[in-house]
Amino acid sequence: MIDKRVVILGGGIGGLVAANELRKKLGREHELVVIDRNEEHFFSPAFLGVMLGEREPASTTLDLGRRLDRWGVSFIQGEATGINTTEMTVQTTAGDQSYDFLIIALGAELAPEAMPGFSEAAYTPYDLSGASRLRDALHEFKGGRMVVVISSMPFKCPAAPFETALLLEDHFRRHGMRQHVEMEVYNPGALPLGVAGAEVGHAVVGMLESKGIGFFPDAKLAEIDPSGKQLLFSNREPVAFDFLVGIPPHQAPAVVRQAGLANEAGWVPVDNRTLQVTTADVTNVYAIGDIAFIKLANGKRLPLAGVFAHGQAQTVARRIAAQVAVRPAADEYDGMGYCWVEMGGGVAGFASGNFYAIPEPQVDLRQPSRMWRQGKVLFDKWWLGEGLTRLVAGTGLRLGSRILSIPASL
Repeated sequence: MIDKRVVILGGGIGGLVAANELRKKLGREHELVVIDRNEEHFFSPAFLGVMLGEREPASTTLDLGRRLDRWGVSFIQGEATGINTTEMTVQTTAGDQSYDFLIIALGAELAPEAMPGFSEAAYTPYDLSGASRLRDALHEFKGGRMVVVISSMPFKCPAAPFETALLLEDHFRRHGMRQHVEMEVYNPGALPLGVAGAEVGHAVVGMLESKGIGFFPDAKLAEIDPSGKQLLFSNREPVAFDFLVGIPPHQAPAVVRQAGLANEAGWVPVDNRTLQVTTADVTNVYAIGDIAFIKLANGKRLPLAGVFAHGQAQTVARRIAAQVAVRPAADEYDGMGYCWVEMGGGVAGFASGNFYAIPEPQVDLRQPSRMWRQGKVLFDKWWLGEGLTRLVAGTGLRLGSRILSIPASL
């Protein structure tokens, strides 16, 4: 007989970690269900390898049904079309699903249509098909002005646009055409990785400038002129380009807005420590990852990044397990985060710290090195299950001041 039923919307990083952690803590009498519109899990940190032709697209995905079945978790392929928190049901294209606990891990959707001209003019590494198209277009590019532009904020993986520029610079250098390419990055904020603080932001600007890549802050993109190959800004003169790499606008899935769970910006506010949804009088509903809106002590939003989804998923899973066992739910999310900043040439920087620190996040950026690059390669391989589980399970990776443990069962 089924005791409790936990439904997880979304098979991304947060959804998978939540399912894995819950299954380890709950007996098989409790049913765990993951619902996603795709059959596959897409590991977006690997898309830059696709962009460079270093990875095949198929190597960046996981079969959701197979992975979840291995853990004893049910998988339903379908799109969530409604959430009824009163009746504790989710409407999907595969039928209605009841829940005792609901974890919303739907992430942020790319919305290129929200920026006029984006789809016609820009290549993007932010989804798998876009990374593949960008790879193919690079083969035809013979030189000129390459511009990397961030359409708007927030956007997933704050380091990725700057990694993109640095990796492309290295690509052109390795292919003997760097002298034929002018490179620029246009950022809507004052500094890269703005939430991480000025020191980290200036360090990333220094990385770009050391490679001859121009950095232009506070660039508010209004639209893109595909025929004239120009970026049109609301606060600066137009910028011409020969090759455009863009980060499209992001938005939360409509289902959370229609359910009355979102704030005015469309995201789902949650308690910073417990990840419980706070926009409505709901029971046993959590939101994690990119879709969750968390305001920091300095008034800024916690960035959209997989590392936060990972940590939040673990916290929520442990809290739900405690609730099921009718004991106090003591686990709280700590706001710790980290990310690699790839520079090309086999080196990467590494930023980590406490984003919940008061009055500002306390984040350090380690000097770029081959060691940090190898750490990222190892992490990617572990996540995608490329034969490294036994090698690293139980040992952990030392990332700055804390240990990232590698669970053998993930």
